[in-house]
Amino acid sequence: MYIIKVKGKAKIPDYIQIRDENFVLVAYFRADRPLKKVEKFGLEGKEDELEALIKDLPFGKLQKLEL
Repeated sequence: MYIIKVKGKAKIPDYIQIRDENFVLVAYFRADRPLKKVEKFGLEGKEDELEALIKDLPFGKLQKLEL
């Protein structure tokens, strides 16, 4: 899977996109609100690691999601 942080403008908040190996969007959520159903994407138990990754993730750079 891949992850990208999208910069919001004015009243639009920053968002996180999680995409699969074919770059199909599988999750889209606000950067300031953690994803609720992480088990749906096989990330259960890794919420803290995901939150730390999101905090340090640069805007607009697609990265391989490895937790």
